Amino acid sequence: MSEIIRSGGNQLMSDYVIHNQVVYVSGIVAADKSGDIREQIQDILQEIDSRLARAGTDKSKLLTALIWLKDIESDFSVLNELWAEWVAPQGQPARATCQALMASPDVLVEITVTAAV
Repeated sequence: MSEIIRSGGNQLMSDYVIHNQVVYVSGIVAADKSGDIREQIQDILQEIDSRLARAGTDKSKLLTALIWLKDIESDFSVLNELWAEWVAPQGQPARATCQALMASPDVLVEITVTAAV
């Protein structure tokens, strides 16, 4: 049986889990939820980079990305602009984006990714 490595988080979730050379990053929301959509996305992308680095990988090895936006009509173009600047060349993951009710009214976006280790 393959080892499962869990890192960070709390009693409800881990920051990430590694199994079979794949890292599963939990859903990330902005640390500072007072920012606009651009600021929240930038904060989340920096945190993804940090968690992937701690897991021994990086965004060039992304496999999937799931993105939830509070207001897809208003924010989808900003997301795509920032995502295109951030994602590694030739490292684009399979990605899905949808609109969702968020856990808190000040959360505008949540992102989770998986990556090869």
